[in-house]
Amino acid sequence: MVEETVISEEEAAQYDRQIRLWGLEAQKRLRASQVLLVGMKGLGAEVAKNLILAGVKGLTMLDHQELTLEDTRAQFLIPKGPLDRNRAEASQERAQNLNPMVDVKVDTDNIESKEEGFFTQFDAVCLTCCSRDVMVKINQICHKHNIKFFAGDVFGYHGFMFADLVEHEFVEEKTKVAKASQGVEDGPEGKKAKLDANETTMVKKTVTFCQLKEALEVDWSSDKSKASLKRTPADYFLLQVLMKFRTDKGRDPHPDSYGEDSELLLQIRNDVMDTLGVSPDLIPEGFADYCFSEMAPVCAVVGGVLSQEVVKALSHRDPPHNNFFFFDGLQGTGIVDCLGTK
Repeated sequence: MVEETVISEEEAAQYDRQIRLWGLEAQKRLRASQVLLVGMKGLGAEVAKNLILAGVKGLTMLDHQELTLEDTRAQFLIPKGPLDRNRAEASQERAQNLNPMVDVKVDTDNIESKEEGFFTQFDAVCLTCCSRDVMVKINQICHKHNIKFFAGDVFGYHGFMFADLVEHEFVEEKTKVAKASQGVEDGPEGKKAKLDANETTMVKKTVTFCQLKEALEVDWSSDKSKASLKRTPADYFLLQVLMKFRTDKGRDPHPDSYGEDSELLLQIRNDVMDTLGVSPDLIPEGFADYCFSEMAPVCAVVGGVLSQEVVKALSHRDPPHNNFFFFDGLQGTGIVDCLGTK
């Protein structure tokens, strides 16, 4: 889908720092890429901002929901005004103003109404605010058509992202250290000779990804999985609980129904962990207190990582995260973990 792209002088000036960072060819690939971003809440705004500033060819923001008061707390692309507006439409003007060179479009359809062919016009699809079933379905479509797939969400202090790049080729810059010149062994001249002899080389690599369904349906009764259980982030299991909540209630935990939602989260935790065949204690007690609303700083961190992975995937530069990234805002820690691969 990506065609040869020519970078104009104006674009070269606009993206000078990025071209110096990851090279002209990588920027050309970005400038030829179309991205679909679903869900324009706080996390979606962060991802949109970063991709537009990075210089993709086009970004389509898809969201069928109207604004809520809660949306305005973490969604900085929406100007002040009435709430009876579509989230994506309300975000378009500020998003476009970030970089006039990017074609920013809006789609107000429900993602669930889109046919398979709709997704084939994009080089990458990034989902937020979607149910588990929708994420799995669209991931299968993207995997089939070799479209780079990403998903992410923020629940209070916790956030995650997932990537399926199918079979992804990329180049990584490696330092090639030459030996110091003969006859120069010790002293400052020896160090200088080694430094001057350093070179870099581009190494091509390939990595294979699994689909989200496989990553979420790990058989924890197998010996291999049991051995890795202690190293598996608790947020992986918390994600399963929150996805089940979203499926059952058709929404995320909300501060207005804190008491009811907290009790339901505890019940779902026990049910989900029992189904997975692992101890509920893997998710700490009191977890429900920290799963409400989108925290703007968490959106910034997760959105930064998520958009960075989209840029890396489209530009084919540097090793991608395979396949989950979890962020715990309480601890201030982020973990990359690979789950579901054979």
